[in-house]
Amino acid sequence: MRIAIISDAWLPQVNGVVRTLAKTVETLQHLGHQPTVIGPDRFRSVPLPGYPEIRLAVAPRRRLARLLDTLGPEAVHIATEGPLGLAGRAWCRARRRGFTTAYHTRFPEYLRLRLPIPESITYAYLRWFHRPATRVLVATESMRDELARHGFEHLTPWGRGVDLELFRPRPKSFLTDPRPISMYLGRVAVEKNMAAFLDAPLAGSKYVVGDGPALPNLRRNHPEVHFAGRRVGEDLARHLAAADVMVFPSRTDTFGLVLLEAMACGVPVAAYPVPGPRDIVRNGENGYLDADLAVAARRALAVDPARCRAFAEGFSWERSAREFLAAIHVQPDGDNGGSSHLAGRGPLRGQRG
Repeated sequence: MRIAIISDAWLPQVNGVVRTLAKTVETLQHLGHQPTVIGPDRFRSVPLPGYPEIRLAVAPRRRLARLLDTLGPEAVHIATEGPLGLAGRAWCRARRRGFTTAYHTRFPEYLRLRLPIPESITYAYLRWFHRPATRVLVATESMRDELARHGFEHLTPWGRGVDLELFRPRPKSFLTDPRPISMYLGRVAVEKNMAAFLDAPLAGSKYVVGDGPALPNLRRNHPEVHFAGRRVGEDLARHLAAADVMVFPSRTDTFGLVLLEAMACGVPVAAYPVPGPRDIVRNGENGYLDADLAVAARRALAVDPARCRAFAEGFSWERSAREFLAAIHVQPDGDNGGSSHLAGRGPLRGQRG
């Protein structure tokens, strides 16, 4: 099947949305499909203020329409709500084509942290954007419930996976600092609530692995913390596996792939009891949730690494890709708007089986 995936977030960006799409594309190809990602790399673009590594396509509608007309996709999935997402939405609406969308990022909360924009305004825009979609794909039960309370409809599951070959238990001796080693892995930005981790009274050593706009300031203000910067591939996995606990301070993520990656390495997770962590962290089994992040981290240290790994083994990118295929709108030959092949309301990831 020819599948067009339209996303304002794409390589060379490094974030959870890009990792999810890249693994989905790779797995769909393995399953015999023909996915094509249309991202900002195909257009003239400008850097997003405050995030120079994220580039936004400038006036992409005509070029995107030509690309889609040439591709002739049997299914269109719009992953983001930015300029390319808007252009893809317009193309589908003009041709009476069914399409699916996904809710990857909690933009109302992110924007509110930076600008005095009421969340109600941003949610109104997002409801408008997603309303024509035949399905809005969400990663967790908590996010489905939260979006439903905000008036979103047609919400359906799309779980996540983890690369169990890359992320696996490895020798802790890779890092030689005093233990226990508490690690944050991810973007270093205001919406990740980094202060909650950096200020937490934890024994041993703290590591931050990742890059982002807040990194220079945090380096200056926290000389006691080891800032490892951006790491990829084997280097990233070795750092993560060498930690004793992965601390996830974010209150605004829709999922948090790093949670599964840590568990796959045999590293328990400490987090707040909020959407994302609440769906996959099991107290005493693969980590701990607590309103006090330091308490969660100390309790997580006692969790058996083997149980963390066993939990992560219940998640695969193939299952995630098959859920994606079941949910997307397939355009029958000769149909300009007709019926779709859609998944029903099934269990969301975080429920293994």
